[in-house]
Amino acid sequence: MSQFWKPGTEKPRLLDDEEGGVVFLSSSLSSASSIGYGYASIEKQRQRLPVYKYRTAILYLVETHAATIIVGETGSGKTTQIPQYLKEAGWADGGRVIACTQPRRLAVQAVASRVAEEMGVKVGEEVGYTIRFEDFTNKDLTAIKFLTDGVLLREMMDDPLLTKYSVIMVDEAHERSISTDILLGLLKKIQRRRSDLRLIISSATIEAKSMSAFFHARKGRRGLEGVELVPRLEPAILSVEGRGFNVQIHYVEEPVSDYVQAAVSTVLLIHDKEPPGDILVFLTGQDDIDATIQLLTEEARTSKKNSSGLIILPLYSGLSRAEQEQVFSPTPRGKRKVVISTNIAETSLTLEGIVYVVDSGFSKQRFYNPISDIENLVVAPISKASARQRAGRAGRVRPGKCYRLYTEEYFVKEMPAEGIPEMQRSNLVSCVIQLKALGIDNILGFDWPASPPPEAMIRALEVLYSLGVLDDDAKLTSPTGFQVAEIPLEPMISKMILSSNELGCSEEIITISAVLSIQSIWVSGRGAQKELDEAKLRFAAAEGDHVTFLNVYKGFLQSGKSSHWCHKNFINYHAMKKVIEIREQLRRIAQRIGIVMKSCESDMQVSCTKGSYCWVFC
Repeated sequence: MSQFWKPGTEKPRLLDDEEGGVVFLSSSLSSASSIGYGYASIEKQRQRLPVYKYRTAILYLVETHAATIIVGETGSGKTTQIPQYLKEAGWADGGRVIACTQPRRLAVQAVASRVAEEMGVKVGEEVGYTIRFEDFTNKDLTAIKFLTDGVLLREMMDDPLLTKYSVIMVDEAHERSISTDILLGLLKKIQRRRSDLRLIISSATIEAKSMSAFFHARKGRRGLEGVELVPRLEPAILSVEGRGFNVQIHYVEEPVSDYVQAAVSTVLLIHDKEPPGDILVFLTGQDDIDATIQLLTEEARTSKKNSSGLIILPLYSGLSRAEQEQVFSPTPRGKRKVVISTNIAETSLTLEGIVYVVDSGFSKQRFYNPISDIENLVVAPISKASARQRAGRAGRVRPGKCYRLYTEEYFVKEMPAEGIPEMQRSNLVSCVIQLKALGIDNILGFDWPASPPPEAMIRALEVLYSLGVLDDDAKLTSPTGFQVAEIPLEPMISKMILSSNELGCSEEIITISAVLSIQSIWVSGRGAQKELDEAKLRFAAAEGDHVTFLNVYKGFLQSGKSSHWCHKNFINYHAMKKVIEIREQLRRIAQRIGIVMKSCESDMQVSCTKGSYCWVFC
């Protein structure tokens, strides 16, 4: 088991440690109350949040500045409260809408549910949300709308100036996803045409000065006698304190060789030695999470120590709504909740009751090689900024502890200060076609917050040209280019759907595309890997995974969409229901752009294999 050194020991502290060795986060105890929030009225809860005392200042800055940058610590309440403050101040009057973007779908759903609860309305009425293939809004009622960055970009294709929005809040901007960077560049352009549009850039760790410089591209306009007109073009910057207690940092004495096993051992150590309080474990992805849950369950079952009080829950983007709600539900008395999460819990979501954090020091990140044209999802070390965010998840309700599964020396001397923006390490094919569809032809001259690598940009243009999406002048072709841009999928999959029209297998290819839009239709074996492999063989096709997906889909329909059938075959029932929803939406989009719905029936294997090859060769 990993050995940790504790606060107060004589182990030398490294002078460069910005966290002072042990105490990571400290803010006034008066900013947090030991009274359980669940026992107070919602209005009292809102007033206790740190952001509440900045309400007047925020509204003033939004009124007087075109852009406002808010740096808010974890737990400050900025995400849930600022949209409500804006609505209360009249920014949603006259049919206008307040938008708040999030980089992740799970965060969009969770935040919308919380805000709707605080306002006493149903999700889809005054408070709504939109993610890809899922729209819970009402065009006549919705005043506050939560959505992903990517969805807002697609809305620009129909409404380039986003005329229905009065305020757009770009939350979690520090994550620097491709969609976030594109969105920031486009919003900057839109404000030149819409002086009435207000922007709020919100983040927990973002470098406010560099973001301010990005938006302050020109001097403010001047009125008579040198008086600056409203709104001021120079962005305002506001820092909002968090709500937290001291967090003690524990490092391992020696590097660990297996962070999954080390995480399991640390959770059991905490459960055995520490007072009550929930535990949050940061791992890299679903496979690691499932393996950890399996090991913890087995340890709890066989250990002689008292491990029966553990409630072990996963948290990642592919979960159903019901599984998500378990994570946010209160912990029963006498129990300890252990949430095993990806980096989605770093900043996007707030979990009440967390006292202990176990940080593996890793996350999954996409890295693209434009020379080989291969993009891999690799396990990579996190940055110091991410490590601080993870530690900050403890200490929300009382003093907490963070157990880092790496050494202090590594943190101080080797861990990078900031992560690499996604724009600089990803395949840019989807990025380029989005900008082309929005009329941005000079891609290389676009105003980026962080410039993409020229090699990746050139490679993206080459791929789109080979697909017939761009012409010799690097403009969208008609109709192919515009049709591909209309389908909300990766360009290669969209081209596959277009090609299926000629091959007479559009029904089947749309089914395959719907399945490819889901993270996974299979349920992890969790100790039954052999049975899972046998279940996959029952649907396997020699032509490849795509026809296998078709077999699963047909079997699901033939079973009457049975959850029992899914359980027996290690298939995710909620994922299959989502496949049906996505398929229906893709079908409507395909018909709208002129694709005739045909089934290849008896020639399924041959036609569908040809159709699916089109995403590589067409």
